[in-house]
Amino acid sequence: MAETFSSVPVVDFARLHDPVTKNEELGKLRDAIFVVGFLYVTNTGLEGIIKRTHERLPELFALSPEVKEDCNMINSPSFLGYTRLGAETTAAKTDLREQFDFGTPGVKPWMEGDPFWQMLEGPNQASLCWESQNTSINVLQYPDHAGAKPLVEEYITNIDSLAQTFVRLVAECLSLPVDTFDGFKGNMSRLKFVKYPPAAQDSQGVGPHKDSAGLFTFLSQDDAGGLQVLNKNGQWIDVSPIQGSLVVNIQQGFEAITGGICAATTHRVIAPTTKTRYSIPFFLGVRLDLTLDQLKESAAHVVQRIPTTDDKKKRAVDVPSEFLSPLSVKRT
Repeated sequence: MAETFSSVPVVDFARLHDPVTKNEELGKLRDAIFVVGFLYVTNTGLEGIIKRTHERLPELFALSPEVKEDCNMINSPSFLGYTRLGAETTAAKTDLREQFDFGTPGVKPWMEGDPFWQMLEGPNQASLCWESQNTSINVLQYPDHAGAKPLVEEYITNIDSLAQTFVRLVAECLSLPVDTFDGFKGNMSRLKFVKYPPAAQDSQGVGPHKDSAGLFTFLSQDDAGGLQVLNKNGQWIDVSPIQGSLVVNIQQGFEAITGGICAATTHRVIAPTTKTRYSIPFFLGVRLDLTLDQLKESAAHVVQRIPTTDDKKKRAVDVPSEFLSPLSVKRT
């Protein structure tokens, strides 16, 4: 593979589990991690749950503004809940999307005496899509509104299991012990349901960014297109939809753990012009109690064991990495 990229590679998850094809597929995964920071993963076995979840998204976003605002993210110290259209900005421009954020089920709420940062990990809002505090209100307006909870939790359970396996395969492809990154997983990962309505030509669905503090992102997109990644030559490369696949990318937490060798990649979404775009990203969380000093110590340990050379590393462009920037505030 060239030192930069002009397309996003495809890795077959089933071939990673076949002794006959595993080594060849691990080589593809290694190149994707080093050079691109993005890849398609196919044949995951999750095609059914992905399809069923996408089928429910129009129904969810068709709720009245009043019902959606009832579970606005502003109510949650863990930033879980609903975000209305146009409420976010990236790269100083308005993002034309609305979304629901869910966290890993079962996370306990923050209590007095807990570390302050632990507020970022918490329960889903009681009124968000299930368990309404007012039981006379059908929050989702589904014939059986309780069906939303098992759908979300089934998706999170399945995608989290795949994510754990994927991280171990990444360690293996980097010639590291398979459990190298196990201890970095956080208590809470995040699932988003996102809607991008049609907009004017070249409008910003979400602006150029790198996924922030987690390990990897696992994205299911529909057939509307619009996702692009930035190569080191400053060219935007389309990540065209592949039915049934997941688009996986490195987050800045994993970049920091590997000392920048496995770099996160800048990406964006161009808003659709003729049809609505729906996407389902899952962000595998990193431990929030890690300090920058601990990250640097870990990175030094990992880097000395990863067999790579300068010409194999993907150089970050456009968006700086929060954890590796000298401007970052040191945490202790």
